[in-house]
Amino acid sequence: MSNLIKRVFDICISLPAVVILSPVFAVIITAIKVSSKGPAIFKQQRAGKDGKPFVFYKFRTMKLGVDPFGASPKSGEDPRLTKVGKWLREYSLDELPQLFNVFKGDMSIVGPRPLYVSQMTEWNERQKKRLLAKPGLTGLAQISGRGELTREEKLELDVKYVETASFLADIKIILATIAQVFRRKSIYEKKYSETEYTRGEGEPK
Repeated sequence: MSNLIKRVFDICISLPAVVILSPVFAVIITAIKVSSKGPAIFKQQRAGKDGKPFVFYKFRTMKLGVDPFGASPKSGEDPRLTKVGKWLREYSLDELPQLFNVFKGDMSIVGPRPLYVSQMTEWNERQKKRLLAKPGLTGLAQISGRGELTREEKLELDVKYVETASFLADIKIILATIAQVFRRKSIYEKKYSETEYTRGEGEPK
């Protein structure tokens, strides 16, 4: 798929989505502000296309003042989550502000999920191929197991997406993502080692 077609597609999806979902945004922001102290929007730097950093948005799901890099299994029982935050994560609503990232051009609707800039040094040359595409709201790894996959399996699926990307593939991924969100399937990680830790608000799904 050409970059121009993908960019037009991203704008045609993200702009109407932001307008249509603006009442939902307002309700979620109000719920977050009423239920816990702190900003409604969480911001964090991520690695974009070609490794270029950008500011990544999502709704805040954690209590103010907790260690976002603390050791804790990525699960629904994470004590750092607020009640509203847990609900937002279960339905992936915490990711909605990334529609603004898509409209701005930092992200795409479909692509590898944006990871931390610091993680790029951990990847081998094949895994770094994931940086050839803009990061996405959803991707091949998210419909192929999501939290049930290991980190290495997710990276391999990201590379596979880059190598086989097409407009039809993107449509299939979007439809599969919608179905998965409604089923609330594979939200939380099941495979992690004792030495791994979640990175708090920004942990990619």
